[in-house]
Amino acid sequence: QVQLVESGGGLVQVGESLRLSCAASGRTLSSYAMGWFRLAPGKEREFVASILWTGGRTRYASSVEGRFTISRDTAKKTVDLQMNNLKPEDTAVYYCAADVTGSWHRLCLVRACSWGQGTQVTVSS
Repeated sequence: QVQLVESGGGLVQVGESLRLSCAASGRTLSSYAMGWFRLAPGKEREFVASILWTGGRTRYASSVEGRFTISRDTAKKTVDLQMNNLKPEDTAVYYCAADVTGSWHRLCLVRACSWGQGTQVTVSS
């Protein structure tokens, strides 16, 4: 089991940027895919972005492609989500996820993921 701790959420204005970070511990991540989901009030959990730990292949939701960038630091065992040009519809609790099957293209769909506790992102207009 891998443990995940998110940080970096906050309140920003429309058009501003924010960087989320997820620190992983407990297991080697070489076979993992990591990613971010978000949950907004009254909506279902939404996939945001994913990255394959070994090789760094990425995938994005269409709603964030071109604005968000996912990256990982293999030495620090962190996964970051750089969010630019934020919009009010990006407001949500953002959760870091770890998929032991390495399914970066189907994150958390093949097998249940490990999850962080979530971090709130609020974009004010």
